[in-house]
Amino acid sequence: MKGLLLAVAGLAAALLGSASAADKLDPSCSGCHALAKPADTSLDRLLTRKGPDLWFAGSKFKKEWLVAWLQDPKPIRPAGYPYFKTVKKGDKNDVPDPSKIAAHPKLKKADAEAATEALMALKAPADLVPEGIFKGEMKGARMGSLAFVKFRGCVACHQGEKGEGGLSGPRLTDAGARLQADFIAAYTADPQRFDPHIWMPTSNLKDQDIQRLTAFLVQLSQGDK
Repeated sequence: MKGLLLAVAGLAAALLGSASAADKLDPSCSGCHALAKPADTSLDRLLTRKGPDLWFAGSKFKKEWLVAWLQDPKPIRPAGYPYFKTVKKGDKNDVPDPSKIAAHPKLKKADAEAATEALMALKAPADLVPEGIFKGEMKGARMGSLAFVKFRGCVACHQGEKGEGGLSGPRLTDAGARLQADFIAAYTADPQRFDPHIWMPTSNLKDQDIQRLTAFLVQLSQGDK
């Protein structure tokens, strides 16, 4: 019973901490992003939301990157969000329609730092992004690159090394600078645990494959350079 009470108390403290952190953000942020885990996880919500959920931002982003990006936000998703609402017919394929892609507000340095502190306090539950799920072994990065481009077809939706790849998903050319390694591994393993209707497939990868893909992605840090 004592253990149960401690667990409940810990969960309550975590929820209160997340709520307090979200309260420190500009109210306009919640107009596009979920800052607390939504009770509604329906497909309708996914199709109508204006931006990605941020209730686990502190387990997803790297702090230094977030401070810099909020001051000079560049598109993370080349085709906008969600991509199926921001593309138009091209000569051969659908192409992004810049007129439908809203720019993210720029923040001054002090505001960016304050927003980052609040966002970094929004942590995913420990079982969603387990600490140490990426074991840090980089020797498999080469095989991860092959999986990304050939074996698993990630490049169909994501831009990877040298900016080559699809436009419908977030670009990963700077994944190592932007994303925490444990988040990459956890999301790659089962994206539907973060959102049950998200269109990225769960590929039932073996842990070895997850480790290799993560190793490849964490070394990507060039962005638009």
